[in-house]
Amino acid sequence: MLGHTAPSFAETDERPDAESAATLSPIRVAANPLGLTSDLMALPALVLDGQQLLIRRQGTLGDTLNGLPGVHADTFGGGASRPVIRGQTAPRVKVVSDGSDLMDASAISPDHAITIEPLLADRIEVLRGPSTLLFGGGAIGGVVNVLDRRIPTAIPERGVEADAEIRGATGTGERSGTVGITAGAGELAVRVEGLRRRTDDYRVPDWSSKTLAGSYSESSQGSLGLSWVTPRGYVGAAFTYLDSKYGLPGHSHEYEDCHPHGSHLHCGGHHDHDEEHDHGHEHEHGDDQAPYVKLRSQRVDVRAGYTDPFAGVEEIRFRGGLTDYQHQEIEHGEVATTFKNRGYDARLELVHKPLYGWHGVIGLQNSFSDFRADGEEAFLPRSDTRATGLFVLEEYRWRDWRFELGARHDWQRISPEGGNPSTHQSGTSLSAAAIWDFAPAYSIALSLARSQRLPTAQELYADGVHLATNTYEIGNASLGKETSHNIDLTLRKHEGDTTFSVSAFHNRIHDYIYARTLDRFEDFRLIEYAQHDAEFTGIEGEVNHQFTSVWSAGVYGDYVRGKLSSGDGNLPRIPAARLGVRVNAKWQAWAAGVEYAHVFRQSQNADDESSTAGYDMLNAMVSYRGRWDSDVGYEVYLRGTNLLDRLAYNHASFLATSAPLAGRSVLLGARVMY
Repeated sequence: MLGHTAPSFAETDERPDAESAATLSPIRVAANPLGLTSDLMALPALVLDGQQLLIRRQGTLGDTLNGLPGVHADTFGGGASRPVIRGQTAPRVKVVSDGSDLMDASAISPDHAITIEPLLADRIEVLRGPSTLLFGGGAIGGVVNVLDRRIPTAIPERGVEADAEIRGATGTGERSGTVGITAGAGELAVRVEGLRRRTDDYRVPDWSSKTLAGSYSESSQGSLGLSWVTPRGYVGAAFTYLDSKYGLPGHSHEYEDCHPHGSHLHCGGHHDHDEEHDHGHEHEHGDDQAPYVKLRSQRVDVRAGYTDPFAGVEEIRFRGGLTDYQHQEIEHGEVATTFKNRGYDARLELVHKPLYGWHGVIGLQNSFSDFRADGEEAFLPRSDTRATGLFVLEEYRWRDWRFELGARHDWQRISPEGGNPSTHQSGTSLSAAAIWDFAPAYSIALSLARSQRLPTAQELYADGVHLATNTYEIGNASLGKETSHNIDLTLRKHEGDTTFSVSAFHNRIHDYIYARTLDRFEDFRLIEYAQHDAEFTGIEGEVNHQFTSVWSAGVYGDYVRGKLSSGDGNLPRIPAARLGVRVNAKWQAWAAGVEYAHVFRQSQNADDESSTAGYDMLNAMVSYRGRWDSDVGYEVYLRGTNLLDRLAYNHASFLATSAPLAGRSVLLGARVMY
């Protein structure tokens, strides 16, 4: 799991000395409109910013977050990777840009990239628990909120702020660079930023070929933002253009003529599924003609915030995005399939002042999506999805206790073409949590949630070959909502030389929507979306200790078990258990760290998947921060991943055995800030 990721090194940039280790400013979570710090939330948010984000960033969001406690990635080569939180990924894990839906196609398939460039991110937050209701009742696994600087929220003190970065790596052949400039005068501020990133097919140790064909990627992004800023708030807009290209490893057309006969598969004239066939798997191990994706996204963001707008309201916030998304899957120089998504997402939040001791936020969210697929792999009909959500989150403090209550109601209407019936459903989600500070710096939190997720257009109406997952998908228009009942218990210590956070959870989902296998021909499956009760149970945590003003160390780990209820089998692609140890050092302007992790063998498999072997992963980093003068600072960093050069299979990936993680890679980067 860690082969594609940067070291965790949770303490390298935050603890300059032992005394300050106990008095660090708490980290406020931007996605929580109540201004709560991570330590005050029912479930601590995982926050990456500053130097730790600088060190961890990869080409995809999933790879960037992989390695945090409870977070993995469903890697698909080097171009696409989605976060997996507590064993669940899209659509049960929602990715938002400063609270606004991305409106891309990443939830449809693991080979569809998330339209977020981590190299331009200013901060990344991973949320679980009651706060996720703000972004949708279907975010059962969690929410990833990516913050950027494309819309200024303040006027630069010196009139201009700028930063630039370059980096390059062995193993993946990465060459990338970013630049950003913010300028302002009076009440107006403008932001210009851009990125260029390119990687080659990455090297895989002990593999049938030296590199994994189709694991390359390249991306260019530019943004222009303008804001009107006053002492009490701001309103701004930005236009962002993203153009990327990435390969599709393991993509084979040997099953493209497969089609269903009732509940059975018919593939190339073969009906005897016990026969063995050798089709060569021509794209799995080094075919230079591996297909690729050309992706284009044009997006306009509007953001606003204003404090004390009228009596009884502390703050009003607005987030909105208008997206025109398209990606083409190209094979042998010709466009095989085109996916398009055009839509908007808008949310309005009002934070009210305390009323009878209750402090909270009330909000409204509305979205529209026009999604279509054309070509060989158009397994979805064109459909319009309209959704509206009304939500509230409240907190109450009493002595050493803090209580949270949350509620959300969602309405959704999906109108497909092709004679398919429209669906109109609604769902209600509720949450409650209690946090008890039973001793100085210690707390225990209990969180209960009942969440309802409405089925997607893919689950309702899919009908066709989906080569990325080697399936023929059949939707089920009679699917109903799935209802999750979740309990979390978290113990933490957030101050002093020793800090820790340990969480245990159990999630029972009634009418869980999953892909049920009807028939199989070799590696190709006929699946139909169905509903069955399911359970997710797990534990995650980390412990850190500051030994001296220079040295600190920590251990971390996570485990999750996902299965259908009543002993009907395991769920597929559940990440393997993980246990790691890290040692960090910080001295003057230097920071360094070493991390060693063991990912265990995953043998608790679904019926149609194989076990993956365990592996060890060694990562390391060193960085130096300096200044040329009072206005210009710089940082140089060196990062090594998979230094043992181990062959590693990611069980959470659809390509678990055909697209291993990258081998040894050493990255050198430099950043300048003005």
